[in-house]
Amino acid sequence: SESGSDSGSEDSSLSDSELQEAFARGALKPGLNVVLEERPKRRNDTDGLRQCLAEFRQQLAWVERLDVTLGPVADPVSQSASTSDAVDPENDFQREMSFYRQAQAAVLEALPRLHKLQVPTRRPDDYFAEMAKSDQQMQKIRQKLKSKQEAMERSEKAKQLRAMRKYGKKVQVEILQRRQKEKKNMLNAVKKYQKGLSDKLDFLEEEQTSSQGNKKGNASQRTKKGPNAKRRYKNQKFGFGGKKKGSKWNTKESFNDVSSFQSKVAHNKGPGKGGRGGKGGKKALNKRPGKRARQKMKNRAR
Repeated sequence: SESGSDSGSEDSSLSDSELQEAFARGALKPGLNVVLEERPKRRNDTDGLRQCLAEFRQQLAWVERLDVTLGPVADPVSQSASTSDAVDPENDFQREMSFYRQAQAAVLEALPRLHKLQVPTRRPDDYFAEMAKSDQQMQKIRQKLKSKQEAMERSEKAKQLRAMRKYGKKVQVEILQRRQKEKKNMLNAVKKYQKGLSDKLDFLEEEQTSSQGNKKGNASQRTKKGPNAKRRYKNQKFGFGGKKKGSKWNTKESFNDVSSFQSKVAHNKGPGKGGRGGKGGKKALNKRPGKRARQKMKNRAR
């Protein structure tokens, strides 16, 4: 071994030209690279193969051997048996179809012979085939597959939540931008109206319609006008005496109601109101003088 290592170290220390000269002399031992004189020819020794087959062939019954040697079955399209010469070995489809038809011919030949020998060819319904892997191994595989499926479902839910959040933020930003735009347009219209550049108040109607639309959209969130449930319960329990404050104030209905108006009594023109020809007229003429006038009268009397 020491001599081999020494020779290997010497060979490795040599230059390329020295190695080529040693190779030409035949001093180098065969290593990884082997130079072949010529490529070996392929041989198809049919006689030798048949001799080997005759040597290991055993004279047993066919049911023990189950060997069937046949050519491919006839092609249903061309109604002729495809021979090996007609099959292009470079064509994958033709080659595979040739194998398939040959196997089909063997099955069609072997099944009747097996049935004749009373050999069952179908698996019984209660056949139990033991698994190659144990139940524990299959349980581990099931758990792994289940964990993978749960992880995929969680990731899918997370993706959906992220998409919903992005959509919600997008909608929120659009609403804020729209409100800012409407507010800006409103302020510009108000400024134009104040400066006298415009005499239209259409922006007020637009604002009112937009507010009404928002109220209609939020109808489910709003409650109906009137007292709340607590107030209604107390009114039902303790009674409701009526409104006290502002009970004598005019309302729109009382202001428009003129059924009790009497034109003869109005404006002190009726009897007893100081009009002409009435009793109140004399009293109005004999009205008591004021304090200063009465003082002057007393001073004159002195």
